[in-house]
Amino acid sequence: MTPECAALLAKADSKLKTARIDFANGRYDDAVSRAYYAAFHAMSAALLAKGLAFSSHGQVIGAFSREFLKTGVLASSFGRAVQELFADRQIGDYDVFSSIDPKTAERDIREAERLFAAVSRHLESSPG
Repeated sequence: MTPECAALLAKADSKLKTARIDFANGRYDDAVSRAYYAAFHAMSAALLAKGLAFSSHGQVIGAFSREFLKTGVLASSFGRAVQELFADRQIGDYDVFSSIDPKTAERDIREAERLFAAVSRHLESSPG
């Protein structure tokens, strides 16, 4: 694993830790935002390992789906999870009339942890 990929995974892990702290303190909007960014950094690490880097969230999500989910490298169920994480982050960060409930925040953290673990396993087992 390259130092850049390792750094992105470390950043993802840090975001997960912050998500758990935010959740424990009842900051559910912030918890889902951190969970999404954990997933985003993990996806970015996986893509970077293939020599791919993108400038927008949509490009990262699309490329991750194309390179890892549609090919069966990682479980296709991550596609829906990433879409939910992105949508919930939008609500948590930008929707002044809505807020994230504890059940949604808990689910998002769990899904981000699952994605992080899958990407970490994949990168650790990949040559290079």
